[in-house]
Amino acid sequence: MIEAKGLCKYYGDFIAVEDLNFTINEGEIVAFLGPNGAGKSTTMKMLTGFLAPSAGTSRICGLEVSENREEVANRIGYLPENGPLYEEMTPIGLLNFFGDARGMDKNLKASRIEKVIDQCALQTVVTKPISKLSRGFRQRVGMANVLLHEPDVLIMDEPTAGLDPNQVLEVRKTIKGLGKTILLSTHILQEVRKVADRILLIHQGRLVFSGTPEDLKEEPSLDDWFNRETKAA
Repeated sequence: MIEAKGLCKYYGDFIAVEDLNFTINEGEIVAFLGPNGAGKSTTMKMLTGFLAPSAGTSRICGLEVSENREEVANRIGYLPENGPLYEEMTPIGLLNFFGDARGMDKNLKASRIEKVIDQCALQTVVTKPISKLSRGFRQRVGMANVLLHEPDVLIMDEPTAGLDPNQVLEVRKTIKGLGKTILLSTHILQEVRKVADRILLIHQGRLVFSGTPEDLKEEPSLDDWFNRETKAA
């Protein structure tokens, strides 16, 4: 469902991402783990077509991203860190606006809005201005928006950043209940162990580990190294 092959991004002499190779299968929840500045967000932007790679290719659902931008956009839901929301709107107003922007049929739009409101547990806030919502509810509104067109693949950049412990638990529960192929970035090791089937660990733009959370536990030197890097960041 997601494939990176020799993916690189350079800014002059600075290497943001170099020679990334990985695949993510249907239904997997995979955590893209690494310290701040490791290259996670850059990689996600290349996977979604927001940023052109310096070298290499990425595929979503078998489609080469740079050659099939529009079709890929229909297949993915991308939630960037601090994703933009129109704060003067209500959640229901925002979902209607983006449903119309996507050209969704009126009946389909209504049924999908009802579905994503339920999936993201927004029933109590649908008519409140987004500016008045907690950070946790805002994150759920953003998640509902990227689910609206029923994408096959979800790519989420730090979906629990800045949330309090109760909000983190709610977002984790939502993510695990979606039944989608998901790539989510984080720099929180505990987050990975609670939600992910597999880990991709990146450092200085390079993949240094690929395996399950249990596999990482069996690599104590790597585990300790990551904890040091995260604290330093």
